[in-house]
Amino acid sequence: MNAIQPAAESTLLRHRDFRFLLSGAASSQVGSQVTLVALPLVAVLELEATPFQVGLLTAAETAAFLLVGLPAGAWVDRMRRLPVLIRADVVRFLAVGSIPPAAALGVLTMLQLYLVALVTGVATVFFDVAHQSFLPQLLPREQLVAGNGALETVRSSAQVAGPGLGGGLVQLLGAPLAIVADAIGYLTSALLLLGIRTREPHPEPVPGRSLRADIGEGLSFVLRHPLLRMIAAATAVSNLFAAVLMAVQTVFWVRVLDLSPAAIGLLLSVSAVGGLAGALCAGPLARRVGQARLIWLSAAATSPFAVLWPLSSGGAGVLLFGIASGVVLFGGVVYNVAQVSFRQVICPPELLGRMNATMRFLVWGTLPLGALAGGAIATAAGPRAALWVCAAGFLAVPLPLLLSPLRGLRDLPAAGPDAPVDGPADPKVRASHGTGSGTGTTITTPADSEAPGSETSGSGMPEVEMSDAGMPEAAAPRPAR
Repeated sequence: MNAIQPAAESTLLRHRDFRFLLSGAASSQVGSQVTLVALPLVAVLELEATPFQVGLLTAAETAAFLLVGLPAGAWVDRMRRLPVLIRADVVRFLAVGSIPPAAALGVLTMLQLYLVALVTGVATVFFDVAHQSFLPQLLPREQLVAGNGALETVRSSAQVAGPGLGGGLVQLLGAPLAIVADAIGYLTSALLLLGIRTREPHPEPVPGRSLRADIGEGLSFVLRHPLLRMIAAATAVSNLFAAVLMAVQTVFWVRVLDLSPAAIGLLLSVSAVGGLAGALCAGPLARRVGQARLIWLSAAATSPFAVLWPLSSGGAGVLLFGIASGVVLFGGVVYNVAQVSFRQVICPPELLGRMNATMRFLVWGTLPLGALAGGAIATAAGPRAALWVCAAGFLAVPLPLLLSPLRGLRDLPAAGPDAPVDGPADPKVRASHGTGSGTGTTITTPADSEAPGSETSGSGMPEVEMSDAGMPEAAAPRPAR
C-alpha cells in the first residue's frame, strides 16, 4: 500500500492559490455552520413552524440536487470552474443576506425561507461540482490527498467552532441577525477566490455533442463502475436517513428536550469534535487498515451508534445525542476521506464535472425525500419516532459495501470503469491485498499507482468529498460538503 508522500504535505501550504482556496473554504464553512443553527431556529422560534414545515425547509435546501444535479455537471464541464465558484458564492451571499432585513421589517415568511433555501441549494450544486473538479486543476495528483485532507480539516474545525458561535449569536441577537455571519462568509469566500491566479484553459467544445449525451456519459461512467456503484448506494442510504435527522432534530431539541439556542450550539460544537478527529485520523487509519477496507469498516463500526439519538432525554441524557452524533460524524468523515480522491483519480479530467454531478445526484437526491419523510413522521408520530426510523436506516448503511467487492479488498484499484475485476489485464497490473466478496475474484491495482481510497486522490490515503456522505455534520447531517 502506498503512503502519502511527506513532501506533498510539507509543500502544500506554500502553494499560494491553494491557500486562497483553503481560506475561502474556512470563511464560508464557519458562516454555514452558524446558519446550521440559526435557519431552523428562525422557522421554529420566529415563525412557529410545524415539524412538517421544518422538513419542507430542509427538503428545499437539497431539492436542487434532484432538479439540476445532472445538467449542472455537464454545464460545468463546458466552463472554466473558478468563475463558477465565484458566481455561486455571490448568489448565496445575496440570497442568505435577504433574511435579516426582511425579519427587521417584519415581513419575513416561510415562503421566503423556502425560496432562499432553494436558490442557495442551486448555487451550492454548481459550487460543489465545480469545486471538486477545480482542485485537480490546482494541485498535482500527488498532493490531492493532502489538499482534500486540509479542506476536510477546515470543514471539521468549522463544525466545532461555528455552531457554538451560532448558538451564542442567536442567544444574543436573535436567529435572523445571526444569519448575517453566513452572508459575510460567502462574500469573503468570493473575494478570496478572486485572488487565485491559476487560470484553467477554456474547455474545447466537442462538435455534435448534446447535453443529453454528456449527461449520459457521466451516468454511464458511475453506474458501470463496480465500486462507484456500491459506494453510491451506501451513501444514498446514509443521506436518506441523515435527512430525516436534519428535518426533526431542531424540533426535538426545542420542543422535547427543551434546549436553549446556546445549548443547541454547544451540542453541535461538541459533536463536531468527532468530525475533526475523523479528518485527523483518516490518513493514518487508511495506511494501517487499507483504503478499501476503511470505507466499509468506518460505516459498519460507527452507524450502530445512531440508536442513541432516540434514546436521548433532557438533562444529562442529552449527552447520548452528542455521543451518537460525534461517533457517527467521525465515521462519516473517515468514510468520505476514504472515497473522494478515488473518484478524482480514476476519472478523466474532461469527465470530472459530470462524474461528480452524477454522484451528487445519486447520493444527495435522497436528501429531500428523507427530509419530507422525517417531517411527515414527526408530525404524525412525534420527533422521537422519526429518530427511531433514522436509527434503523443507519443500521442498513454498511450493507451495500459489505455485499460488494470492497469487502475482500485492502486497497482500491486506480482503474477506469472497464477495468477487469477477475484478474490483471496486463503485466503492469498487480493484485491488491484480498479477494472480492469471498468469490475468489481479485480486483487489481496498477503497481505504479497511488491507490486511492474514498473520494481521495489515490495516493494511499482517501480524500474527502465535500461532502457526499450524509453522516451528520455535528448532529446535523449537511452533506457537504
